[in-house]
Amino acid sequence: MSRLEDVLEFHLQATGLKPEREYQFHPERKWRFDFCFPDKKLAIECEGGVWIAGRHNRPQGMINDIEKYNAAAVMGYTVLRYTMEMIRSGDALQQIEEVLSHDD
Repeated sequence: MSRLEDVLEFHLQATGLKPEREYQFHPERKWRFDFCFPDKKLAIECEGGVWIAGRHNRPQGMINDIEKYNAAAVMGYTVLRYTMEMIRSGDALQQIEEVLSHDD
């Protein structure tokens, strides 16, 4: 769990949204989503280290993420990805609420 995920969780809980954290979505791989609304097939990933050479920004990390996100798409998941700036500004929360409202 990261500070970035904690901030998003705080925003989500403040609006009454309660996604599952560290949700293992694939039946064979150990891939997890940072947050997930399994019944809506909505996954949320917090992308830290975008301004530094973090794990996700290195070639193998990017390849691994592409494989994971493509597998999720094949399984019918919508995957939303957010940086700290998007979370702090409220843009992430607004978009998550908008996607969830489309299923009602």
